[in-house]
Amino acid sequence: MRRTWRRHGEGPWPWLAAGSVALSLLMLLALLLLLATRGLGHFWPAEVAVVTPHAGSPFAGIAVREEAIPGDTRRERLYFTANRDLEGGRWRWVELGEIARIDYPAELVMMERSRWGDLVGRLVALEGEGESHVGEAAWPALQARLRALERLRDERDRLRDEVVMPLVRRLETVDSDEVRAALAAANGRIRELQATMGGATLIVESADGRRVEQPLEKVLRAWRPNAMTLLDRVVAWGEGVWRFLSEGPRAANSAGGVWPAIFGTMLMVLLMSLVVTPFGVLAAIYLNEVAHQGALTRIVRIGVRNLAGVPSIVFGVFGLGLFVHGIGGSLDEWFFSERLPSPTFGTGGLLWASLTLALLTLPVVIVATEEGLARVPDHQREGALALGATRMEMLTRVVLPMTLPAMLTGMILAVARAAGEVAPLMLVGVAKLASRVPVDGDFPFLHLERKFMHLGYHIYDTALHGDDVQAAMPLAFATALLLVLVILLLNLTAIFLRHHLRLRHEVPSRV
Repeated sequence: MRRTWRRHGEGPWPWLAAGSVALSLLMLLALLLLLATRGLGHFWPAEVAVVTPHAGSPFAGIAVREEAIPGDTRRERLYFTANRDLEGGRWRWVELGEIARIDYPAELVMMERSRWGDLVGRLVALEGEGESHVGEAAWPALQARLRALERLRDERDRLRDEVVMPLVRRLETVDSDEVRAALAAANGRIRELQATMGGATLIVESADGRRVEQPLEKVLRAWRPNAMTLLDRVVAWGEGVWRFLSEGPRAANSAGGVWPAIFGTMLMVLLMSLVVTPFGVLAAIYLNEVAHQGALTRIVRIGVRNLAGVPSIVFGVFGLGLFVHGIGGSLDEWFFSERLPSPTFGTGGLLWASLTLALLTLPVVIVATEEGLARVPDHQREGALALGATRMEMLTRVVLPMTLPAMLTGMILAVARAAGEVAPLMLVGVAKLASRVPVDGDFPFLHLERKFMHLGYHIYDTALHGDDVQAAMPLAFATALLLVLVILLLNLTAIFLRHHLRLRHEVPSRV
């Protein structure tokens, strides 16, 4: 084989290059597979087992994983037992040799609650509002009441978001009796809905025989995982994924969805792209087409390339000092002095986060655009000037259209880096939980001063700062997969545009 390589003059390098590409693709696929299995598997309704140990009371739980006991040949299994208000925790390790029997009763009910997490047990009765359903009759009655409760919650949330909050913000600027009356009426309607949701109580029996009285208004969903068919599980999985994408977070980001984080991430990246693209392109045009190519220009290029390697937290500190405390504090003194000491622009927000990330990614756009400008043949410029075009016409009608693919390459790299940054955002505007997205029906519709949620920070907070990291890790994996897909979607859009423009403005080869 060595003689063959020497004969062709190639050596082992093509094989090493191909192996490196294959290894990189395998690592990427392994990453996506890990995120998909650990994240999307969280929404699959797994069977609930009733475990009876040789000594002790039985308990119900979902098997999570098995591990070997350190320094021993025995193995133990981790169960998710829910019932945090009963057990004081939601996890339990059991040695496999201590298990006497495992059953999967079809009547076991798993409930998702707005407080204390999940509840698992046997449904004994549904009582309240002059009705009482006992035994098997309680299950269909529970499903009907949960559907009615969901409609009431939707109406309550709609009134709070679309009526009460706009009236409260209007009352901050205009003290009107008409606004106060409308606000009182809306709050009264919300109290009526809240009273309608209350009253009913579920009686649930745990696996060891203890009974729990659970207010129905705190129950969000209920299902019987052991009685579900494969089709039922697929439907429930799809509904769980949809709720994850369309709802807001709950329980300190350890439950619920990530819709505000999706919206905040994409909006921040869009605003950042709108800022960084024109400034990066203009700076590259000046350095390559206008400025005298001397020592000063070379120093500027070196500085720009060095900025690309500066840690992102440094840009966050710079944005905090310049944008938030400097410009934002001045804007508050000039235009929002009546609201001080409560800051409007003098605190972190969407605008300052977008500008900080624009500074962070500006060197990437400048370098990519300047390299594209350098690849345009000089005879294209000379031909345009020879035909009578001015220098501005030559730049705008000949050079820049041929450089558009390189500009989009820089924007792709900028979007990929900005969408995944977390450290600078912690200083200039990201929030653990934002009750409102920065866009609504109130003028000026896009509120640049508001804090926002971000997928990257959501992963960081969920994985490290929750009260139950073990329960939050599947949501962290699912959010990480979603962040990868969002970046991939943004990049594919830019790649498609770059390919289209490259075909349109391709430089013909010279014979």
